[in-house]
Amino acid sequence: MRVDKVKNGAIVVQNNQFFTLEVSNWDMFLNRTNLHRKLLNDLIGAIEIDDVDLESLEVPMGTQEIWAAGVTYLKSKDARKEESRKAGSASFYDQVYDAERPELFFKASALRTVAHNGTVRIRKDSKWNVPEPELTLLLSSQGTIEGYTIGNDMSSRSIEGENPLYLPQAKTYDGCAALGPCIYVLDKLLPVKTGIRLDILRKSKTVFSEEIQLKKMKRKLQDLVDYLFRENSFPNGCFLMTGTGIIPSKEFTLQIGDKTLISIEGIGTLTNIVA
Repeated sequence: MRVDKVKNGAIVVQNNQFFTLEVSNWDMFLNRTNLHRKLLNDLIGAIEIDDVDLESLEVPMGTQEIWAAGVTYLKSKDARKEESRKAGSASFYDQVYDAERPELFFKASALRTVAHNGTVRIRKDSKWNVPEPELTLLLSSQGTIEGYTIGNDMSSRSIEGENPLYLPQAKTYDGCAALGPCIYVLDKLLPVKTGIRLDILRKSKTVFSEEIQLKKMKRKLQDLVDYLFRENSFPNGCFLMTGTGIIPSKEFTLQIGDKTLISIEGIGTLTNIVA
């Protein structure tokens, strides 16, 4: 079941049928346990429509925070080690990759998050910038996984590599994140064979393309959620980016005008323009 946010409501896609729902409060609409079952109840008497205008989609969130997990894939560990080698902090990433406690950090507020077809930004004081394609969890205030979406975790690797203490500046700024195009709601866990793909286009030509499966992630999704909710409360629920296993090499950096396309099986493709 797919849920898209549009002005004044939601589009729910179930068995290739499209339904409109009026939603007055997205925080309350999303923050429900057993969301799949409750959406099915919402569809009773809902208005069926012919299709969805993908150009009109909004960020599928209310006022929820976005948090992120780091170094959850081996490739992420290796890339972070390489970028921080000159700062003498490369060993930190070996330690966190093997540690029981994961790396978790605040990523973005709704104000700093853009939608499908929206414009993400690269920092002008960073010389090395990449998108990080991430499976993103919709979590209820009770800490339950209620849905999945696609996250674009824009990262300033040159700033991050200078010193690990600069991570907030490398990760959190205006236009630093994108979510969408929808929330994928299942009555079961997402299969570990699910594929994640990143394509980057420059002047309509592909300059980077890579894919990975969710099973390559070292940590379990529920373990990340459990640590996030330790001593933390989220009255309206939250989103959690779960890390990336796709990172362009150090020879590659984003340029203004690039187009990023992040695709996850079952969810769709999140497309953004870089500014």
